[in-house]
Amino acid sequence: MYTISDVAKILGITAHTLRYYEKEEIIAPIRNANGERIYDETNLAWLRFVMRLKQTHMPIVQIREYAHLYLQGDHTNQARLNLLEEHRNSVQNQINNLTATEKILGDKIAAYKNSVAKGTGIG
Repeated sequence: MYTISDVAKILGITAHTLRYYEKEEIIAPIRNANGERIYDETNLAWLRFVMRLKQTHMPIVQIREYAHLYLQGDHTNQARLNLLEEHRNSVQNQINNLTATEKILGDKIAAYKNSVAKGTGIG
C-alpha cells in the first residue's frame, strides 16, 4: 500500500495530479480510517497506463470515458476496444509525423555539417 506522496514519487508526478485524476474520476483510491488516500499495485498499474495515454495526447475526457466504461464491466468491451483503436490510429499518425520530421531534420543537419566542413553557407 502506498500514500499519495509515495505514488507521486514512484511515478514522477505531483500529488496535485493524483488529486486531479481522482476529481476527474479517472482513479478512485481507497481511504484509510483517517481519510487519507491509499493506493495499491492495481492503482499503480492503472496510473502507468493513464500516463502513457496522456503522453500520447489522449484527452482527459477520453481517458475518463475509458475509466467509466471499464468500471461498468465486460459488456463495455466493444466500446473500450473502439476507443483504444481510435487512439492507436492517432498515435500512429503522431509516429508518422515524427518520422517525417526526423528525416527532414537529418537532411538539414547533414547539409549543415557539409557546409561547415566546406566553409560555405546554407539556407
